[in-house]
Amino acid sequence: MIAAALIEYRQKDYGGNVKRAHIVLGTTILALGILSVAPAIHASEAAEVDASEAINQAFAPDASVSLRSHWQSSENFSLGAVTQSPTGEPSASELNRQLSNPVSSLWSISNQFNNFELNNGQWNNNWNFQPVLPVGLTKDWNLITRPVMPFYNIVPHETSPGEFARDAGLGDLALLELLSPAHSGNWVLGAGPTAIFPTATSGFTGQGKWQLGPSVVVGYLTKQFFIGVFPQQWWSIGGEHGRPDTNQMNLQPIATLFFGEGWSIGYSGNILADWTAPSEDVWTIPVGLGLGKVVKFGRLPVKIQLAVQYMPVHPRISGQEWNVQLQITPVLPKLIKGVLFQ
Repeated sequence: MIAAALIEYRQKDYGGNVKRAHIVLGTTILALGILSVAPAIHASEAAEVDASEAINQAFAPDASVSLRSHWQSSENFSLGAVTQSPTGEPSASELNRQLSNPVSSLWSISNQFNNFELNNGQWNNNWNFQPVLPVGLTKDWNLITRPVMPFYNIVPHETSPGEFARDAGLGDLALLELLSPAHSGNWVLGAGPTAIFPTATSGFTGQGKWQLGPSVVVGYLTKQFFIGVFPQQWWSIGGEHGRPDTNQMNLQPIATLFFGEGWSIGYSGNILADWTAPSEDVWTIPVGLGLGKVVKFGRLPVKIQLAVQYMPVHPRISGQEWNVQLQITPVLPKLIKGVLFQ
């Protein structure tokens, strides 16, 4: 999903000299090239993706490793209205729906590459590394762990009027824990704490504050569409005394349509709010569209999504204006099976 759980910093002092055409063209060609060969990689409904067998053979010498749900038996299971095929093998479209679900039982690693054009004409580039690690606490409750580690390749900052330097390094780690009911029909529900840790290796790639707050997921998932909302709110509770306190929100609207052969299209972007900023600079509101598909690389199911976002509302100084986003999400073997507490 596009998503992503960590707020992109507003870059009030950032700029850069990256050539926009090179970045956009390279990212677009890469994503379209991968998507264009998808039919040749057998990611169709006719050739259904056997997730358990595929991941086991790709990664695990022990054939007992499985991606099956922790409450799954020989019968079909339901996860937010996503059911297995009669053969027990998820199709590409079913995997796509599960990977779009923030509280799915699938283990995965989302790699999100963002290329932001700021309204000062500079570019800011990052890679968000986002594992999704659900565990069955009981037969009725799941715990979904979603850490997000950003790696900033280019963070430009102004050194003098009209002059910019670039910085790179780790960002602040965000950690989300969602408690979700295992049997909720078509409804997708989850709630829990979210935190940000000051792990940045540069003052330009992090906020220098320990932050804590709540998060909620509410959605409705069918075989044809998924609609929902995924807000996270943080307040600073400590950290560097010389850095300003934080009070910020990341709100991810979810609206996705699913098609045959593992294709999907939907809204892309995260609404950001910096409650400590002047009224004119509080909001970053994107309007975006993302096209995704589940394919197979050998035995490995992977979701690939390309999105473009425009921010008609953004901070006046160095605010985000455009984003070209590529997201690559391989499915992982489920290393913790069953439930922890009977």
